[in-house]
Amino acid sequence: MTEPGWGRRFEDPIRIGDPVLVTLLDAGEYIAARPMKEHAAPEWQAAMQALILVAEGGGPTMFARIGVMRALNRHHVPELNPKGKEPHWGRRKLKRDQ
Repeated sequence: MTEPGWGRRFEDPIRIGDPVLVTLLDAGEYIAARPMKEHAAPEWQAAMQALILVAEGGGPTMFARIGVMRALNRHHVPELNPKGKEPHWGRRKLKRDQ
């Protein structure tokens, strides 16, 4: 049985260099220690809300972990290949273009 409340552990600890966030309480303290400008960012607010919901209302700790990971990676912009993958049959011609 899992421990109730803020002592619940993540399935996979969150490694942020030196600090390792193992429990919901560790993650909450890490967010609270952020500078106010960063702490007030919408991503961190959503992460804290997810932590509170999981700690007080129950539910999978994965939700809280996803919230924290999204907040940590908020400045990462994935590369986008505009061409994408072309289908093997090529582009279809419309009737009007024939």
